[in-house]
Amino acid sequence: MTIRLLIVDDDPLVRGGLALMLGGAEDIAIVGEGADGDEVPGLVDRLAPDVVLMDIRMPRTDGLTATERLRVRPGAPEVVVLTTFHADEQVLRALRAGAAGFVLKDTPPAEIVTAVRRVAAGDPVLSPAVTRQLMTHVVRHPDPAGEATGPQAGPQAGPPRRAAALRRLDSLATRERDVALAVGQGRTNAEIGAALYMSVPTVKTHVSRVLAKLGLNNRVQIALLVHDAGLVDLPDSDQGA
Repeated sequence: MTIRLLIVDDDPLVRGGLALMLGGAEDIAIVGEGADGDEVPGLVDRLAPDVVLMDIRMPRTDGLTATERLRVRPGAPEVVVLTTFHADEQVLRALRAGAAGFVLKDTPPAEIVTAVRRVAAGDPVLSPAVTRQLMTHVVRHPDPAGEATGPQAGPQAGPPRRAAALRRLDSLATRERDVALAVGQGRTNAEIGAALYMSVPTVKTHVSRVLAKLGLNNRVQIALLVHDAGLVDLPDSDQGA
């Protein structure tokens, strides 16, 4: 199956480089390019991409706002954001909005191609190690505006958001909740299975049910919800991640 890819970046040199690099893959077709986030809705309607590779910083409508607006639409394509940072608040906001992951602009070409393929297949481009890094970041960098709610709220959960997150997690069955908490620690499916005495396929089934029940897009959003609920307990070995 050919992956239809839309590239959105305000720098024409970056767009051209990405198009040249990704267009060389036999299973990826560059269906269009955009220079700003405000072009995304029209381009998506006209070109029907499977994946949007989205820059964060653009002059009129930034990639985060464009991602938030796009992902609430029925049948929206997956979004991978382009960034220069491993773990900052902008990346966290993109993930909360439903982005399937992020890649760094200096990522080797082969890895960007792999990232697009993985996202198109429904596999978020965030390894458990990166998930742990993001969780450590939000724990260590509280946002004084944490009382806010919604996609633009800061990463530190205040009482209203914490209570709302706990209510959502309470809707899960016991084993689903156990799996959700383990995802919040950034554990792999194999690690979750070993800890909870489940097979990996059973873990995957529980993760799918958690996503469906909570209306989330990927396991990183599960991890962020667990953090919002105040239930993050990072393993000691990961504190320096």
